[in-house]
Amino acid sequence: MAPRISPGAPPMSQQGSGRMRRVEAVVSGRVQGVGFREFVRHEAATRGIAGYVRNSDDGRRVEVVAEGEERAIEDLVQALHSGPRFAHVERVDLEYSEPGLGFTRFSVEL
Repeated sequence: MAPRISPGAPPMSQQGSGRMRRVEAVVSGRVQGVGFREFVRHEAATRGIAGYVRNSDDGRRVEVVAEGEERAIEDLVQALHSGPRFAHVERVDLEYSEPGLGFTRFSVEL
């Protein structure tokens, strides 16, 4: 499934490197109880991305807010589409915006 980009945001592949971006993602499917949050934390941390990941209350989604360089964000979005070994990603909804720069690290929220 191709990522959906919010209106007005150029596709990630057309954006210059080094520019900071923010993505808010909602990943649906079998994504809770399969190590998805730790997977996202690891993927974000290795790319120098700050933000957080948390489970939604409905038990079927994981929410991600991430800020970092465009290329790193693009790579994280691709990782969200596959997830860890036992996950089954059905859908990834994305909204891109300018970063708020309020995060200093990437964390797993409970």
